[in-house]
Amino acid sequence: MRWRVLGSRPVYRSPWVDVDIDDVEVPDGHRIEHHVVKFPRPSVGTVVLDGDGRTLLLWRHRYITDTWGWEVPAGWADPGETLVEAAAREVEEETGYRVGDIRPMVEYKPMAGISTMHYTAYLATDPVRVGEPTDTSEASRVDWIALADVPGLARTGQITDGPSLTLLSYYLAVHWDRLDADS
Repeated sequence: MRWRVLGSRPVYRSPWVDVDIDDVEVPDGHRIEHHVVKFPRPSVGTVVLDGDGRTLLLWRHRYITDTWGWEVPAGWADPGETLVEAAAREVEEETGYRVGDIRPMVEYKPMAGISTMHYTAYLATDPVRVGEPTDTSEASRVDWIALADVPGLARTGQITDGPSLTLLSYYLAVHWDRLDADS
């Protein structure tokens, strides 16, 4: 069953987000207005691992929800930048670490029912400290957290950011055999 878009009108435009209202015919024949949130750039996030079974996370405040929590390094790709370049750049800017190996882990649509957001997750290893984070507005602190502690942090509400929960859960679920081998 496919929805049919009969028209679309812009409601709001900015460099960060666009909002449209689409005139949509749903499979039973009814027409509705449906909000669509469009993101002009793809998003990336990275699970960074060291050789000791730890992941690199940022402790930060999110003013919209007024919450604190651990998050993976993440952000948008800049114009002319590949997604892997964006992921490596975000790690370095937000944490002060340069990664040696970085590869795609999974792509997904975090809000497919209302948004065009496209998210690509990366797995990075061989981090080298190159200095302090250059994007000082991203985190109150950057720390190495044992992967074995991640489920408990999520359970106690210390990881609530959607991309971070998704990336860390995906890594732990799909790469569990590697985690067990590292223990």
